[in-house]
Amino acid sequence: METTNKPLEKLNIFSFKGVQMRTFHLTWMAFFLCFFGWFGLAPLMSVIKVDLGLTKEQIGNIIIASVAATVIARIAIGKLCDSWGPRKTYTALLALCSIPVMTIGLVHSYEGFLLFRLAIGVIGASFVITQYHTSVMFDKKIVGTANAVAGGWGNLGGGVTNMVMPLVFAGFVGAGYLPESAWRLAMIIPGVALLLFSVLYYRYTKDTPAGNFDELETTTAAIVKTKGTLGIAMKDPRTWALFLAYGACFGIEITFDNVAALYFFDNFNTTLAMAGILAGAFGFMNLFARAIGGIVADKVGNKYGMIGKGRLLAILLALEGIGMALFANSGSLVAAVITMLCFAMFLKMANGVTYAIVPFVNQKAIGSVSGIVGAGGNVGAVLAGFLFKSSSISYAQAFMYIGVAIACVAAVVALINFDKNRTIVSEANSLEIAEA
Repeated sequence: METTNKPLEKLNIFSFKGVQMRTFHLTWMAFFLCFFGWFGLAPLMSVIKVDLGLTKEQIGNIIIASVAATVIARIAIGKLCDSWGPRKTYTALLALCSIPVMTIGLVHSYEGFLLFRLAIGVIGASFVITQYHTSVMFDKKIVGTANAVAGGWGNLGGGVTNMVMPLVFAGFVGAGYLPESAWRLAMIIPGVALLLFSVLYYRYTKDTPAGNFDELETTTAAIVKTKGTLGIAMKDPRTWALFLAYGACFGIEITFDNVAALYFFDNFNTTLAMAGILAGAFGFMNLFARAIGGIVADKVGNKYGMIGKGRLLAILLALEGIGMALFANSGSLVAAVITMLCFAMFLKMANGVTYAIVPFVNQKAIGSVSGIVGAGGNVGAVLAGFLFKSSSISYAQAFMYIGVAIACVAAVVALINFDKNRTIVSEANSLEIAEA
């Protein structure tokens, strides 16, 4: 039974009661599955590389393609959340993107694989819907924590994918299929899962605690359907500061998801399964690290306001950059794993803090702000991808350059006043939504 039609003030992760908690769980589960479609190929690239005869430069292009389409998709999806609603938007995205995921196994050339990887990358826009949907379901006092937990558990899919997909691949090989056929068949499984989940999402979620957009004639609908939300979001410098920050944390996360297994396999002579497990450990930290970032951000925000959250984000980014530089200079597998886990902690906490700030930039344009900031993550991934594409730069050197770039972004974020205009505008809008 629905107990309230207002945003919740408490996050009980063990509850499925009410549309708010049901939506919370379904949205992180959807994002979790999206990672299987988005990065299911990453831990299998050593096999695909041989099957399609790919060069290092071509693999670099594939890495870039996997995140490039998401840049535009996230901005568009953010706008759709503001106008069309997160329920319909997520349903359509899951259903449409399941098609290239299921059918990528039909390609037999580099060019075809590149185009399919580009198409699959659109599913990365799912993150924007997850954060939007969580933002409207929870009160401002707890929204940072709710966003971080939903995003972190969804991102956990990136780590689980690196662990599970090699096992799925091995299962098909064990069933008698050749490796060049096994990786193709393995991708059908996440594709089917995405299609089935699109039905569940449409049936069991609502756009807001009060109902779906097309059912509402209240102030809530008027607020979230405000015209020109993209323009509003783009005019605020805080949006662009968070755009850079997310490029430096989540952008590096998805880049690392793409290259980690291959890096461990090539540089430390691990087995394919071990490389997948080590890469998976990086993603598995989303189980708690991003949530910790959101929890700390909410506590800092309650005590020091948005300025405190901004400073916290800058510190975490600086520590992430230092950790990445140390990882790049690791001389052994043990040192590489230890430093990876260290910078992963700061990176994922920074993810959580970023989206603990996003809902407060402008609540009339939550979707558009989320979309632009989310796109920043993929812009960061695209730029990082060019480093891994270069034949004159080793992967270790690329990680070092990235560490320096992250530190520079941290300095920029530290100079931004995130408290600008927040009290009057955001508090008023929060009250309007709560009363609707």
